[in-house]
Amino acid sequence: MWNQNFANQMKKVLIANRGEIAVRIIRACHDLGLQTVAVYSKADAEALHVLYADEAVCIGEAPSSQSYLKIPHILSACEITGADAVHPGYGFLSENANFASICESSGITFIGPSAKTIAMLGDKAQAKSIAKSVRCPVIPGSNGIVETVDVALKEAKKIGFPVFIKATAGGGGKGIRIASDPDDFVRQFSAARAEAEVSFGNPDVYLEKMIVNPRHVEVQILGDKYGNYVHLGERDCTIQRRRQKLIEETPSPVLTPHMRKKMGDAAVHLAKAAKYHTVGTVEFLLDEKKNFYFMEVNTRIQVEHTVSEELTGIDLIKEQIKMAMGEKLPYKQKNIRFEGHVFEFRINAENPAKSFMPSPGLIEYYIPPGGPHVRVDSACYSGYRIPPYYDSMIAKLIVKGKDREEAIRIAKRALREFHIGGVDSTIPFHQYMLENPTFLSGEGYNLAFIDGMIEEGCKFIHDESKSPAEEKTSNEQSPASAAH
Repeated sequence: MWNQNFANQMKKVLIANRGEIAVRIIRACHDLGLQTVAVYSKADAEALHVLYADEAVCIGEAPSSQSYLKIPHILSACEITGADAVHPGYGFLSENANFASICESSGITFIGPSAKTIAMLGDKAQAKSIAKSVRCPVIPGSNGIVETVDVALKEAKKIGFPVFIKATAGGGGKGIRIASDPDDFVRQFSAARAEAEVSFGNPDVYLEKMIVNPRHVEVQILGDKYGNYVHLGERDCTIQRRRQKLIEETPSPVLTPHMRKKMGDAAVHLAKAAKYHTVGTVEFLLDEKKNFYFMEVNTRIQVEHTVSEELTGIDLIKEQIKMAMGEKLPYKQKNIRFEGHVFEFRINAENPAKSFMPSPGLIEYYIPPGGPHVRVDSACYSGYRIPPYYDSMIAKLIVKGKDREEAIRIAKRALREFHIGGVDSTIPFHQYMLENPTFLSGEGYNLAFIDGMIEEGCKFIHDESKSPAEEKTSNEQSPASAAH
């Protein structure tokens, strides 16, 4: 139970983010009796998180480089408002060790891992070393950073092609190159280092064996400052486009109970070894033989944390805040209950019929679904203008059923009720997927599934009168009309 005595350690939380996650954090803070401060760019002056917070401070121009990524501006907002804590959400500065360090040195509680932990686990080579130390399966690769092309090529030949060349400071699918043979490797190695320098300010790269046709499965973990750790099960995030997640579900339809326990235990052991004190996600790749391999740790709340919340009934944002105040986890692993099947569908302002082209602009009307077992996390409303400067998320639709089949039926109902006008959305894509036999089977697809369909010319146009195969060749109905 929430201990009100800890509220004395934190009074006012500044949310260094925007959109649905800022709204989500504000709600959790208010539930805990904490005051909130929203920060916003000039493009977000009419955003919902600005309306919901107790106070709001403009921190710059529309581009994130001039606002949400400006550490001095955020710290100034803390000083102006008297905020004594910062929640970074996801993206932006959430995994920036320098930002966390500055907050710590300024006497501001950073609601997340310590700066040291962010830096350690943000370095993919160090994270892999920690995983090895607890015998968590890791993808074969180089022993840390490879600095010269000659050394790297020797390592690549030992590992065996194809190989990934990955930036140690990368994330979110960025900073990754694939080399299929020695000649290709020499070209890709130089390009990868140059890209890493430009994107992350760090040219260091390491090598990994490319797991062919993998699935992406991750485990939600929580750890307090007293050595207590639990996991909230796994999330299957295999349905992705260009390494950007579109649909997440829990439990994974391909894991057995034995595999689930092994993966959960591996994630907890890794978190313990890293002395990880907050919520986080340990990500794995699952190969065709259902062997899992450690990929990375996300040292923040995830977009898809909602599916774990619905599966277990545990509010992850509240737990994150309470642990930052020094609270102990109020439960052990044996107390966690996993009930039902949950999906999250990312509703983005994108046109699936045009390779998911972004569709910013004015939302003429916005009618979200409701009813039993349906949750919508969003910061949008009728009359809201989606700016072109940030990610294109409109909402997250989360549904729950007693099993996968029921959850899919509820999802179909909810998507049918979801009406958005003025911009294109990914609603038709999700409706299409819920009629796709391969997806419905839960098996037979991997991380390349959606990109392969795009290469084949699939438009993801949903039409209940046609099968998915017929829809691939149809371009008569626009995604906007299909959504309504």
